[in-house]
Amino acid sequence: MNIVLVSGSAGLIGSETVRFFSEKGFTVLGIDNNMRRDFFGDDASTLPMQRNLEETVKNYRHVSADIRDLVSIDRVFAEYGTDIQLVVHTAAQPSHDWAAQAPQIDFGVNANGTLNMLESTRKHCPKAVFIFTSTNKVYGDAPNRLPLVESDTRWEIERSHTYWNGINESMSIDQCLHSLFGVSKVAADVLVQEYGRYFGMSTGVFRGGCLTGPGHAGTMLHGFLSYLVKCAISGVPYRILGYKGKQVRDNIHSYDLVNAFYHFSRAPRAGEVYNMGGSRHSNCSILEAIALCEELTGKKIASAYMDQNRIGDHIWYISDVGKFKRHYPEWAYKYSLRDIMVEIVRHATT
Repeated sequence: MNIVLVSGSAGLIGSETVRFFSEKGFTVLGIDNNMRRDFFGDDASTLPMQRNLEETVKNYRHVSADIRDLVSIDRVFAEYGTDIQLVVHTAAQPSHDWAAQAPQIDFGVNANGTLNMLESTRKHCPKAVFIFTSTNKVYGDAPNRLPLVESDTRWEIERSHTYWNGINESMSIDQCLHSLFGVSKVAADVLVQEYGRYFGMSTGVFRGGCLTGPGHAGTMLHGFLSYLVKCAISGVPYRILGYKGKQVRDNIHSYDLVNAFYHFSRAPRAGEVYNMGGSRHSNCSILEAIALCEELTGKKIASAYMDQNRIGDHIWYISDVGKFKRHYPEWAYKYSLRDIMVEIVRHATT
């Protein structure tokens, strides 16, 4: 039996991973205990997605377990052993702001939970490929030191700059302000690298930009585009936090990210790190996203501006995915920013 084990299987990237690899003929084992509801409330519950996967994906098996509980996680890995060919670790506490409210829970989930997943893999299926969804927040506020130019709708970097195509993996993750969320993800990120380099395991770290798609249960604290569409449809005001609403994010559809996982899994490396986001292919500022959302929904978005930005937040972040493309030249984007927004709007209105 060839098994793909997915943590956070009912979340945005986890559920996309389940469907993608199921369609490739794998048996998919999902671990998810719906902690997203604890983080962000009932509207963010992943239980509906879990039920949908159980009902529609015939070769899917679900386990409700907390990745912080090593005994429970070890038991799952022990049951399936070397049948596990691939581990895709997406489970996380994903919010800047929430982490500051409960640092021990945040670190427990993001750092200790990742350690539990790595140790269980090394113990029971050491030849399995291990993929980790890290974040661009590991760079802290270092990107804010870049020379940025203000335009009518966005902050932008000069075309002559080294990072015009996006920030690559050479940027330091040290000596900057991360947010506590960024710190817990740095710990996990480096652990995954170390298990690859020290133990010779096939581990890959994907430092994501804004990961999105129609399966996103967006909330005020997490899920930028999804939550923006919710605000447009419901009439709830959208809060813009600092930087004049001109802060730039790149956005990658969950399918494009999981397809990158697939390419890595077929030719894995040990402890490799990739920046993975929408790059120059798919990016926008808050103001630009609002304008596009209003165009697609036909609804005016009520917005409230707060001058105080989130601590450690990026003014401009675009991922340079050139390294991944060089290693895996057959991978390519399927979705543009407009494609992503159209799908999210369609999903929210049907």
